[in-house]
Amino acid sequence: MTKKRNSPLSVAGLFVGCGGLDYGFQQAGFNMVWANEFSADAAKSYTDLIGHDVVVNDIWNVIHEVPSADVLVGGPPCQSFSLVGKRLDADPRGKLVFAYQNAIERVQPQAFVMENVPGLLASMIDGKRLPLHLAEQFEKMGYEVSILKLVATDFFVPQKRQRVLIVGHKIQGKSFELINAQDFSQLLGEPTLKKPVSVAEALDDLPSPLSKRSVASAAYSCEPHSAYSRLMRKSGANEVTLQTMPTMSALDQEFVRHIPQGGNYSNIPDSVATKRIMSFKASGGRTTTYGRLHQDRPAYTINTYFNRPNVGANYHHREERLITVREAMRLQSFPDHFTPFYSNQRSLHQQIGNAVPPLMARAVAESLKRLFE
Repeated sequence: MTKKRNSPLSVAGLFVGCGGLDYGFQQAGFNMVWANEFSADAAKSYTDLIGHDVVVNDIWNVIHEVPSADVLVGGPPCQSFSLVGKRLDADPRGKLVFAYQNAIERVQPQAFVMENVPGLLASMIDGKRLPLHLAEQFEKMGYEVSILKLVATDFFVPQKRQRVLIVGHKIQGKSFELINAQDFSQLLGEPTLKKPVSVAEALDDLPSPLSKRSVASAAYSCEPHSAYSRLMRKSGANEVTLQTMPTMSALDQEFVRHIPQGGNYSNIPDSVATKRIMSFKASGGRTTTYGRLHQDRPAYTINTYFNRPNVGANYHHREERLITVREAMRLQSFPDHFTPFYSNQRSLHQQIGNAVPPLMARAVAESLKRLFE
């Protein structure tokens, strides 16, 4: 089965979150026809970004409602498979991976994309690695399956985020191949984009944060200063939202004064270090703990706790503070015109930290689209 470029391929999304994966597919020309998400906040954000309503429910309650579509995409919640998790087969969250498998079996799309964390590669079921088990099940349904470990920096995302994709399709005589960087930059309309995109290229046109109490938008500090910032600002707006000063304790403010760009907890003097930091110094490792961004390098993974310095490299590279929500979104490659809906700050941070970077998603979508042409 093939489709011409002027006949949009339909996509149904599961576990869509605030829409990072689906937005990438939409930007590649796919027609988003259905979506499911458990979080009402994330669903509202998705609607604002993608443009259609979301079925807000547990996937097991609505799996019979997943419509016929050319492509099925989704990232089942992955906590139980995370490298920092316990990887217990009994964890009920892990079963959501099999809800996705069930949806593939029911819908029988021409292609599918399943996204997860690298820990999926180490998860086991019945003595076999989970991705291999899933691949066998999909192959029995008639799919050609590829298991890919991707790094976001390869797709101009200024972040060393790693993700695992399982891609399957039923298109005879073709194999899935990822688009190369040069072709992708041309498609994005920014042929001067080079990888990796640095923190400075990603953030340095954003203004210093407004006060925490401000709800106003902030004007950009300058014209787009890089190919990446031009890409993020394509909507043409003159201001940006969510650029407000993060909350920091006096101790966190003291720590960042001692940490240079690219540094971490090891740079904090013993005289001001906590017992926890001293234990890190004694044991070593934990590179990103109390980490500070470096202007000439990509960021480390933006997680759901980017508002804290002790669980990632979340200190700003130039200013003595944590990164803002907008800066985290820039490092995730969300466009500046997008402002997620949130009922509380935790919801906002979870939506952003859990999302698939839209640029990575679009690269996968553009690659998949080639199979149908």
